[in-house]
Amino acid sequence: MNRGFYTIMAAQFFSSLADNALFFVAIDLLTSMKAPASLTPLLKLSFVLFYVLLAAFVGAFADALPKGRVMFIANLIKIGGCLLIFADVHPLAAYAVVGFGAAVYSPAKYGILTELLPPEKLVAANGWIEGLTVSSIIFGTVLGGLLVAKRTSQYLLGFDVPLIDTGINTPTEAALCVVVAIYIAATLFNLRIPLTGAVYAHQERNPIRLIADFANCSATLWKDKLGQISLAVTTLFWGAGATLQLIVLKWAEKSLGMPYEKATSLVGVVAVGIALGAAASARLIPLRKSLTVIPLGIAMGVIVMGMTLVTSVSFAYPLLILIGVLSGFFVVPMNALLQHRGHVLMSAGHSIAVQNFNENLSILTMLAVYAIMISMNLDLNVIIILFGFSVAGTMYAIQRKHAANQAEHDSLALIGEHKH
Repeated sequence: MNRGFYTIMAAQFFSSLADNALFFVAIDLLTSMKAPASLTPLLKLSFVLFYVLLAAFVGAFADALPKGRVMFIANLIKIGGCLLIFADVHPLAAYAVVGFGAAVYSPAKYGILTELLPPEKLVAANGWIEGLTVSSIIFGTVLGGLLVAKRTSQYLLGFDVPLIDTGINTPTEAALCVVVAIYIAATLFNLRIPLTGAVYAHQERNPIRLIADFANCSATLWKDKLGQISLAVTTLFWGAGATLQLIVLKWAEKSLGMPYEKATSLVGVVAVGIALGAAASARLIPLRKSLTVIPLGIAMGVIVMGMTLVTSVSFAYPLLILIGVLSGFFVVPMNALLQHRGHVLMSAGHSIAVQNFNENLSILTMLAVYAIMISMNLDLNVIIILFGFSVAGTMYAIQRKHAANQAEHDSLALIGEHKH
C-alpha cells in the first residue's frame, strides 16, 4: 500500500474516533441538562438523519471535487457542529450538523480507494477501513466514557493558559475541546491526501434526476435475489446495532448498577466481540458461502433476550462478547456479498449510497420505536425481550425468503432443462 493510503486511513480513524467519543459526551450533556430519557435515542437519530435525506446527492458531490477536499470540507462541518454546543445550541441540533458532515464524508472515504489503488488491493483496503472503523468505535466509546468521568474533567479543567481566559469552565466544554482537537487532527491529515488525478464525467446537478437515478439503483438492488437478502441483513444489523448500544447503557445502569462512565466500557466490549467475529468470518467464510451465516443472526436475537437474566458484571462481559462475535461473524460476509452484487449491478458509489440509505433508515426507524417505548415507561426487560424477538424473527423471515428464492431458481432451472 502506498503512503497516500495510510494518510487516508489516519484521517478516517481520527474522524470516526471523534464521532464516537462525541456521541457519549452529548449523552452526558443531555443527562446534566435533566433532559427526558427519550431524547437519548433521538440524539443518534439526529446524526443519521442527513444520511437518509442526502443519500441521492452526496455521491455526486463526492465525484464533483477531489475526494481529499470533500473529506476536508466534511470535517470542517463536523468541527462547526461541535462549536455550536459551545454557543449553547441544543445538543440534538448540534449533533445533527455533525451528522451532516459525516453523510458528506462517507462516499468520499470509500470512493477514493478505487482511485488510489489497483482492483486487486481493494478487498484488503476495505478490510483495513472496516477494521479501523471498528477500532475507532471501541476507542471512541472508551474515550467518551473517560472524557465525562469526574477525574478526567477535573484534570482537563485544571489546565491554565497564562494571561488568557479560555472561557472553558464546565466538564462538557473541556471534553468537547478534546473532541475538536481530534477532528482538527483528522482535518490536517485530509490536507495531506494526494490528488489522484481522477476526473469524472460532468456530474448531474438536477435534483429530480439524481433522485430518479437513486430510486432506480435502489430498486435494482432490492429486486436482485442475492442483493435483497444481503441488503436486508445489513440493514437490520445496523438498525439493531445502534439500538443495542443504547439498551446496553440503560441495562448497565438498571440491572448492573454501573455508573455512566463505566457503562460505556460495556458498549466497547460488544464492539470488541464484533471485531473478533469479523476477523474470524473474513478468514473462514468465502464469498460463495456467505449466506450460510444467516442462522447466526437468529441466534444473536435469542441470546440478546438472555440479558434479562443477567445481574452480575462477571456474566455481562462474556454475554456481550458473544453477542458481538455472532454479529461480526454474520455481517462481514453479508457486507462482502452486498458490495459484490452492487459492483456487478451498478457502480460502487451508487451501491454504497443505496446501502447507506437503507441502513440509516433502519437506524432511524428502530431508534424512533425505542424512543417511543422509553417515553411510554416500558420496563427495560420488556424492551430487551421485544428487541431480541424482533431481531430473531426478522432474521428467520429473511432465511425463509432466501430458501424460497433458491427453490424458485431451482424450479426455473428444471423448466429450462425440460425445454431442451
